[in-house]
Amino acid sequence: MIPPAFEYARPGSVEEAVRTLADAGEEAKVLAGGQSLLPLLRLRLAFPELVVDVGRIPELRGVREDGDALAIGALTTHHDIIRDPLVRRHAGLLAAATATVADPAVRHRGTLGGSLAHADPAGDLPAVLLALDGELVAVGPGGRRTIPARAFFLDYLTSALAPDELLVEVRVPKKDGWGFHYEKFQRVAQAWAIVGVAALVRRDDGHIAEARIGLTNMGSTPLRATAAEAALAGADGPESVARAAEAAAEGTRPSQDLSASPEYREHLARVLTRRAVLTAAGMG
Repeated sequence: MIPPAFEYARPGSVEEAVRTLADAGEEAKVLAGGQSLLPLLRLRLAFPELVVDVGRIPELRGVREDGDALAIGALTTHHDIIRDPLVRRHAGLLAAATATVADPAVRHRGTLGGSLAHADPAGDLPAVLLALDGELVAVGPGGRRTIPARAFFLDYLTSALAPDELLVEVRVPKKDGWGFHYEKFQRVAQAWAIVGVAALVRRDDGHIAEARIGLTNMGSTPLRATAAEAALAGADGPESVARAAEAAAEGTRPSQDLSASPEYREHLARVLTRRAVLTAAGMG
């Protein structure tokens, strides 16, 4: 399908991009890697009057250490996330989950910031950022602000970004020494996850001291499986992990669609949480 007509702007700096967005108001869309926006344009699910292409702003790329966190430029591609030594060393869950996104062509073009700003609950990376307790940094006419991941995803395809704000950076706390795994179920390769589970586990003296579980496609936003997290404290083997994983779907509101019923998604959440935690904890 042919996209609707729109104006096009390609700012060369963050400041210019913010001015352009502020002038356009709610009639503009930001284009980064294009892997989320272009399908919406082709299907005429988005009708922007202006597309603001930020893909040539160099300061929005790259990974650096900043104290106890990694600061990742919003335009850093999935491919670069997977290969970056800092991400692999300090945020292995992010690298592992990113490696499952779509296919190599998408991973070479798609960006971390674009995926998160799209706020699709079926996307892999929003749930990962929730599990990591990450933060998102936005710049607007009023300056720079930091938004916790738990407050960023508001509803289906809706984030806390204002129309005149640009996502510039993603901050991820270092999780050295934590086990991790991302487990998802999909009907065919490259398809959206019917359900996905991002697991982070810290062990102490043979048992699970702390666990963090992010859920993909279990509601209108990515979610934390807080009941399962609490139940996993003290788990010391496959049987206790399996019992705790039974709480994974508590508090979720999975959708009904052609891929699965809510009941089936709840079943998958329990099964995938058990698998992800066992692998992350080295008990599988």
